[in-house]
Amino acid sequence: MARHRKRTLRATEYIGLRHPFTPQVIFSDDYIARMHDAALDVLEAQGMKFLLPEARRILAAAGARVVDDEMVHIGRDIVGAALASAPRSWRMRAANPDRERDYVSGALIFGPGAGCPNVTDLERGRRPGSLESYLETLALQQSFDVIHMLGPSAEPQDVPTPLRHYAMMQAQITRADKPMFVYARGRAQIEESLHMIRLGLDLDQADWDRGVWAYTVINSNSPRQFDRPMAQGIIDFARAGQVSVITPFCLAGAMAPISVAGALVLQHAEALAGITLAQMTRPGAPVSYGGFASNVDMKSGSPAFGTPEHVKFQIGSGQLARHIGLPWRSASGSAGNAADMQAAQETTMAIWGALMGQATFVIHAAGWLEGGLSFGYEKFLNDVEVLQMVAEMCTPTPATEDDLALDAIAEVAPGGHFFAAAHTMRRYEQAFYPPLLADLTNFGSWSDHGALRSDQRATALWRRILAEFQPPPHGAAAADRLAAFIAARTAAGGAAPQD
Repeated sequence: MARHRKRTLRATEYIGLRHPFTPQVIFSDDYIARMHDAALDVLEAQGMKFLLPEARRILAAAGARVVDDEMVHIGRDIVGAALASAPRSWRMRAANPDRERDYVSGALIFGPGAGCPNVTDLERGRRPGSLESYLETLALQQSFDVIHMLGPSAEPQDVPTPLRHYAMMQAQITRADKPMFVYARGRAQIEESLHMIRLGLDLDQADWDRGVWAYTVINSNSPRQFDRPMAQGIIDFARAGQVSVITPFCLAGAMAPISVAGALVLQHAEALAGITLAQMTRPGAPVSYGGFASNVDMKSGSPAFGTPEHVKFQIGSGQLARHIGLPWRSASGSAGNAADMQAAQETTMAIWGALMGQATFVIHAAGWLEGGLSFGYEKFLNDVEVLQMVAEMCTPTPATEDDLALDAIAEVAPGGHFFAAAHTMRRYEQAFYPPLLADLTNFGSWSDHGALRSDQRATALWRRILAEFQPPPHGAAAADRLAAFIAARTAAGGAAPQD
């Protein structure tokens, strides 16, 4: 259970979640097959632009046709071979074995809002991400079981880019015990980050090879392009046996066709291209299908999230992922600028879209604001409330003879109440989900306690979490093992990110 929820006898498992509902559909099976075939036509006839020469060489060696140096035309037979070799599941390893998860269709894994250049809270306002805020947001992630994998919620911009990966990896390894994230920012940074995991956790080669210790997110440059760092990341993660989450960011009406089906065809083509590069690099490398399609506001051009179209894209993405047989990543998110009704509604709608599409991994599930430009501390905690309620729905509902409550119904007279019924007294301590932040008291009691909104109540909670936070037990030893490596590499100037 989460460390900061008050519980007595109730203990709901929030780590090993499985989808509780049947996946929904918006297209027929025949139309999904037509969309898949259309995406193969795009790859074969129109091609995909790869700016990295090494990526073009790998695909050409597999039989793809390279035209005008950068355009790569990938035949459907090559894509078919890639899909045949791509694994259907893998184990996400962690410093704490209790935090490990199987990344497989049907699993439900939540990740935090990530990649944000700014952070915001009610006490300190909006500000650029720093190492301090990176450590704080990492502590928030670590403190709740319903956040299953770590993510870079705040970008530590006060750390020089050649040294930033040392600070980020050191913090993940020593201050958390969940599956870790590594940015794909060039071969040197990837190799050093993965080396730090092995070194900090004292892993021998056999243990390193048993499962996946890190993931990265690969975003194509829609439409139909992979830049150098992203293609390099696919190659390097495949060779290292770590997972690339291939995620086109197709915004309908801007970087993708305005129709739902058209945007999904483009997303599918780009995802298949990334998956194919990973498999041609190393057959059997773990790689996740990904989709983060939504629409733009056609008046301003700004991205929109949690819209009806966003939900439709999620359901359709789930259908396409099941069509090719791979686990897949979706995302929640909000375009809201504050932790208000708009932000809550957009995030919750997107969470429901991920549930209906039966996404394996839901990134940006808590804390994302401004379309990813900021991470909100209060927003994170209010979103965690939603995720915990989803987790409660993943718990099977008891269906025993005692649950029929016939003795309670017989005990309570017509017009009476069940507060003191024997059935209630046996069960009340563990019967219902106890809210993390929601105030269920009446108006008078709420007013007497300061009439605080949920975001204001969240401020007090994140302050308490950060004040009480303790790194996991392995942290001190891991820090000792990492110290000399980080000092030596920092003295040498670090590793510059790839352009």
